[in-house]
Amino acid sequence: MKPKVWHLIGDKRAGGSNHLVKQLIASPLQKQFDFSMLRLEAAKVELKTSKPDVIIFHYPCAWKYLSALWLLKRHSKIYICDHHYCQGFETEQVSSKLRFRTMLRLAYGLADGVISISQAQREWMVSNWLVCSKKVRIISPATKIAKVLKIPDRHPSQPLKLGAYGRFAPQKGFDILLQAFAALPPEKFQLCLAGYGQDEKLIKDLAKDLPHVRLLGAIDNIASFLANSDAIVIPSRWEPWGLVCLEAKAAGKPVIASDIDGLSEQMRDCGLLVPPNDIEQLKNAIASLPQQNLAVWGKAGRTSVTDVWQEFLRNWEVFLGDVTK
Repeated sequence: MKPKVWHLIGDKRAGGSNHLVKQLIASPLQKQFDFSMLRLEAAKVELKTSKPDVIIFHYPCAWKYLSALWLLKRHSKIYICDHHYCQGFETEQVSSKLRFRTMLRLAYGLADGVISISQAQREWMVSNWLVCSKKVRIISPATKIAKVLKIPDRHPSQPLKLGAYGRFAPQKGFDILLQAFAALPPEKFQLCLAGYGQDEKLIKDLAKDLPHVRLLGAIDNIASFLANSDAIVIPSRWEPWGLVCLEAKAAGKPVIASDIDGLSEQMRDCGLLVPPNDIEQLKNAIASLPQQNLAVWGKAGRTSVTDVWQEFLRNWEVFLGDVTK
């Protein structure tokens, strides 16, 4: 019989960890493992009649889930896959580090192990004594990028067309990007910003007097959006990993990204890093793009991610093989 693996996930969004897990359980690994994707409430009911070999907990750790982790641990091995927390999150969102870190130590301590999604996140966990280093395995996220890898090279347009996309939320820093764009000349730069979310009114207010900014709303065809961009900007305030960076590199697009968390380690000869929350430096980085060799950056980025989907599946295959023995 195939080992039974439950993925518990509360994320209902089309993207993010929800999309990641859906792609994983639909991958060729389903031939080796019996995957189920459940919400926590459904898992508690299923445990009365079924026992998985391992449970992967994709919820964000919180005080309210500690009792659930204890209950799950009584029935199965359990591993926390942390898509949510990192140094940048703690800096921007946490008022009491003592309370926050105590919660994480308890949650990680209840689990058999932790799956970290970036080297930066793991270093933050271990250096702050949130979890023992031996309990952490890194599996960086990836997505199917075969279609994006086929996007043809694009000769930079005039004005230069920049793209940005994601949730309209404080994490993504699009308010910083729009303030930077307000100081850039429309005849040289244009921005297409795609997405939706809680900060939609703020984003619309910041963009309303900027003739060189277009708000596209939600987009279904990421490949087409990337194909029509000369470069991609990722101004996040925190980002444990950042799939947008991977997708942009796969499309052969140079990237300007915040020098934070998992984004920093993805940026190798494929663009520019700028401090998060720094409007002036972000503006200057964008203004420098016409003088940069965008084609070289684009090629380097694409080359670096050609095999990431296959590597992602191999890493999960090895991990699940190890924990279901």
